[in-house]
Amino acid sequence: MTYVVERPGQRWEVRQSRTTPKGPRSRTLSTFQTLTTEVIERASARSDGPIDPKDLRSAALRAGAPIGLPAADRAAGELLGELAAGRQPRSALGRLLADALGARDPELPDAARAAGAWVAATPAQRGEALRDLLLLADRLPRPGTPQRRAFPRVQSSPA
Repeated sequence: MTYVVERPGQRWEVRQSRTTPKGPRSRTLSTFQTLTTEVIERASARSDGPIDPKDLRSAALRAGAPIGLPAADRAAGELLGELAAGRQPRSALGRLLADALGARDPELPDAARAAGAWVAATPAQRGEALRDLLLLADRLPRPGTPQRRAFPRVQSSPA
């Protein structure tokens, strides 16, 4: 049985347990900070039997370990981040990318384009943006409570 455990220092281990004549034993197959394809391959190479990558990712999710994106998703996210920052690839590469991806949805909504800038954002960047939004929301007036202006009392003298 293969499983994932947390270690000190934000590190994780892929471990495998087996039964021996002296009782159950486990051994470390791989140590990581983020579960990637390379970590899964290294663990599979050291394992006694086959390891299902899908099952290992599920075990890592259950344990709370960070999981890296597949290489194609990571590259696409980085490219979208660069495009959102205004940095374009060379025109030849841009045409090759457009041709390889095809024009699947020419009517892409603006919200999807805006979200493209956040695809490559790190969890720290996303957390900082969320914190800023929450601070902004705290500054907004509450709905349904009109602000009453206090006018000075007008005093008149008897005529």
